[in-house]
Amino acid sequence: MTRMEVTSTERGLIRLFALDLPPEEIAAFAAPGPQGRWPLRDSLGASDLDQDHVEWFDIADLEELGLGGYMTEGLGIAADEIARDGARLANLSGPVVIVFSAAFAGIAQTLTPRAPLRWIGTYREDSAPVRFQPLPDASARGNLAPARSAPANNPHLTLLWAILALPVLALVIFAAIYGVTR
Repeated sequence: MTRMEVTSTERGLIRLFALDLPPEEIAAFAAPGPQGRWPLRDSLGASDLDQDHVEWFDIADLEELGLGGYMTEGLGIAADEIARDGARLANLSGPVVIVFSAAFAGIAQTLTPRAPLRWIGTYREDSAPVRFQPLPDASARGNLAPARSAPANNPHLTLLWAILALPVLALVIFAAIYGVTR
């Protein structure tokens, strides 16, 4: 039995499974059903799974692009990583399920996939290496002047203004009312 550990910090992994089911049974298997039943989640052995980060389709739907092309161009997996499994991926046909790391929502769990799922491989999304280089424009070099900070609001001054303004406001209101009734 295949066991896959999903950590709470897992990011950027894509798990590919063949789905050995007749076409008419795929939708009922892959989509969550009533009363929280979800055969795909159960077959993965997952405790938590977000359907928004799971894809299923028939490889034939990819036409000329093919599964390898979809995985490199559509999913961002490095071409050399796909090339390692190139022959196996090229010979794969029928429905597949792709499960992204985000489907586990940061919840650590152990997957124990079983039929009708058949694990094909786990691949890492290609990400550009982080490089720290100086900015090319000369205006971006040198020392920055310290930012001028706005004077902080003093709550005591605010209270003082309110105390002084209340009697003036009361006199204006009194004059308005008294002046209207005369």
